[in-house]
Amino acid sequence: MENTDVSSWMSKGMDFITEYGPKVIGAIIIYIIGSWVIGKIVKLAKKGMAKSNYEESLQKFLLNLISWALKIFLIIMVISKLGVETTSFAAIIAAAGLAIGLALQGSLSNFAGGVLLMIFKPYKIGDLVEAQGVLGAVKEIEIFTTKLITPQNKLAIVPNGAMANGNIINYTAEGKMRVDTTVGIGYGEDMKKAKEVLLAMLVANPKVLKDPAPSVNVEELADSSVNLAVRPFCKPEDYWDVYFATIEGSKTALDNAKIEIPYPHEVQINK
Repeated sequence: MENTDVSSWMSKGMDFITEYGPKVIGAIIIYIIGSWVIGKIVKLAKKGMAKSNYEESLQKFLLNLISWALKIFLIIMVISKLGVETTSFAAIIAAAGLAIGLALQGSLSNFAGGVLLMIFKPYKIGDLVEAQGVLGAVKEIEIFTTKLITPQNKLAIVPNGAMANGNIINYTAEGKMRVDTTVGIGYGEDMKKAKEVLLAMLVANPKVLKDPAPSVNVEELADSSVNLAVRPFCKPEDYWDVYFATIEGSKTALDNAKIEIPYPHEVQINK
């Protein structure tokens, strides 16, 4: 009786090995080869990102994303090789992904925006930019947000989704900025002399660029003054220094040249 039971169990064991052995061996082989292929793909992707100068944080995230996606695909292949029905398994993964995507819709939008910003690089750390109603120097570019330091030294955190989908003005990209100021002189003053005086003041400022050359032109014939557009160019980091120097220098230069800057006069009525 015992011999019969042993023979029966051995027979079942052989049948099991005969039926599932090749599948298990095949699954192991698929896993080993698949892991090797995934490693090679991740290494190639890493080299490609390094050559393209991707941000380090973006590189790590994308490499992890590629690695996990390929590993999930490999696991499904191994399970399928073992004879397990993977249709329902894939449907569960898809449903879970959809639910997570809906729950994190805003965050995913910011993430996608961060990826686009890091790939296309409309600005980099240190650039002076204006976007979403905020003007500031870029302090950090993260996956979900961009941090700006405003001229008032305030930290502004702007979602990357809005940054990627909105207008961005990069004042640093071209390496030079124009400072726009307007100075008024009286109608009775020598306009040519005033232009020469203001232009000499700009040329004397070492922070004003020679190329493009600064300019002074008549901008408007206003009610009580002839308004001159005073336009120096400078490096982005020198903007405020040149702006304030131009305002102060214009007043000093015109005063020294005895050219009047109009201002409201009180009218006294003798009784």
